[in-house]
Amino acid sequence: MLPSARPLVTAAAVLCFCFGSVLLVEGMVHNHTWDISYQYKSPDCFEKLAVTVNGEAPGPTIHATQGDTIVVTVNNKLETENTAIHWHGIRQIDTPWADGVGGVTQCPILPGETFTYTFVVDRAGTYLYHSHYGMQRVAGLNGMIVVTVPGGGREPFTYDEEQTVLLEDWWHKSVYDQATGLSAKPLVFVGEPDSLLINGRGMFNCSKLSTATGTCNNSHPDCALPTLFTVMPGRTYLLRIGSLTSLSSLSFEIEGHWMTVVEADGHYVRPFVVRNLFIYSGETYSVLVKADQDPRRNYWATSHIVGRNPTTPSGKAIVSYTGNDPWKTPPTTPTTGPPWNNTAIRVEQSRTIAAHPGYVVPVPARADRTLLLLNTQNQIEGQTKWTINGVSLHFPATPYLVSMKHDLTAAYDQRPPLDTYDHKGHDISAPAPTNGTIGSPVYRLEFNSVVDVVLQNSNMLNNKSETHPWHLHGHDFWVLGHGDGKFDPASDAWKLMNVKNPIMKNTVPLHPHGWTALRFHANNPGVWLFHCHVEAHVFMGMGVVFEEGVKRVGRLPSSIMGCGLSKGLH
Repeated sequence: MLPSARPLVTAAAVLCFCFGSVLLVEGMVHNHTWDISYQYKSPDCFEKLAVTVNGEAPGPTIHATQGDTIVVTVNNKLETENTAIHWHGIRQIDTPWADGVGGVTQCPILPGETFTYTFVVDRAGTYLYHSHYGMQRVAGLNGMIVVTVPGGGREPFTYDEEQTVLLEDWWHKSVYDQATGLSAKPLVFVGEPDSLLINGRGMFNCSKLSTATGTCNNSHPDCALPTLFTVMPGRTYLLRIGSLTSLSSLSFEIEGHWMTVVEADGHYVRPFVVRNLFIYSGETYSVLVKADQDPRRNYWATSHIVGRNPTTPSGKAIVSYTGNDPWKTPPTTPTTGPPWNNTAIRVEQSRTIAAHPGYVVPVPARADRTLLLLNTQNQIEGQTKWTINGVSLHFPATPYLVSMKHDLTAAYDQRPPLDTYDHKGHDISAPAPTNGTIGSPVYRLEFNSVVDVVLQNSNMLNNKSETHPWHLHGHDFWVLGHGDGKFDPASDAWKLMNVKNPIMKNTVPLHPHGWTALRFHANNPGVWLFHCHVEAHVFMGMGVVFEEGVKRVGRLPSSIMGCGLSKGLH
């Protein structure tokens, strides 16, 4: 969706940092002005308040070329609610204060205030943006970023046209209701979503509601069954697919059409073909689709929940061949997707992804430090919390970046978090005992060091294990491997690691009853959040904070200060 007013574009010379090398390229400056406000919307036919960008949810897609500078001036018109916007997948090299995480890289933007984000998009690919304050992302403040290769560059595949596909889940319950329930004693979980949206549209069956529960109108134009795109026979289409679900893992498919995966999180992959693309919150994929089916009819595009027993109807859209009525419902029953509880096929896709042979970024031979991070669900002072190695993350009132740059040691926990846990004695199939603490510790990483992280899944208090998509801010990482059961560093588990051609990503799934291993280079000065991208889970504490070379960060802009102990700093 393009903005109604074209952004002002001016020429500028910018530095492009690509995998450690510095290239001087001629970039452009794209200026956007966004009013963030609540508006009544009916994306699935049920009317509710949504957080919008210039009145729209999802917000506009940002288009730029590698090396360009993006300037977004945000006017917070929410009246009673703070905000902050994270540019998901943009590494923020030399601009860590623009990462957009309230409590980590900036003070939140107060109602009535204006804040300007300025950053360089240093690598071509498909990225996302979304609110990163409280659970505000659930209310609809999100969108996509498309960065193309600069002139003279080329991609390792060809296509005729491209299209963005944004996948979401949607609740009729307000963000405040959800957040209050997650903090309650006992826990009141957010529940399953009411709808799945494709490019901001879904279709809830209004007959299931009584008139007392809200306004729902299945003939509302906002929720008409969307036409995803129209194709011409024989042409090849690049679909840039992103997931910004708040809870759901998804399978996406187009009836009768194979998809060739060519990009993941901004990195070219060794092409592989799927009928169903498994995609987790925070991930992006680019796929090629050939319009090679009977052109006399339309086809379903669908999204389905996997990993949780779904009570939510599938998301639906139409793919129409040229010459057909683009709004005409396909003559077939919508596809239902693979079994929701087949974990094996989802792990198989994760293990299939590898770097494109011509674009392999060499993996450092060894790590300087290894972190074994165990996620457990705990009862802490009567509240249900997620913990990592026994600590449930709570964002401090003073942003970490400010407090660590200015030595405000009273602003966050000084006790270092644990690098490991009792990996021999802990039973990952049993719920965690009632223990753990709530805190705001920081992993201090030696600048320019190589860090291995092994994420270990375990059962929740209800004795179930779920998928957790983990997202690292400020970096891409090499995905070394996915394993079943309990990781033991002393066993032969490391033999499963791919150090030949691992894909680089910024978000990766931690599968049920298993572990995921990754490696990254701590060479981006700043303070960076690493967390589960399920909105309820990070709200309940599933995350850690990394600091690396913060003293190398230049002078912090005063606009990110003003809260907690940062009042009066300049």
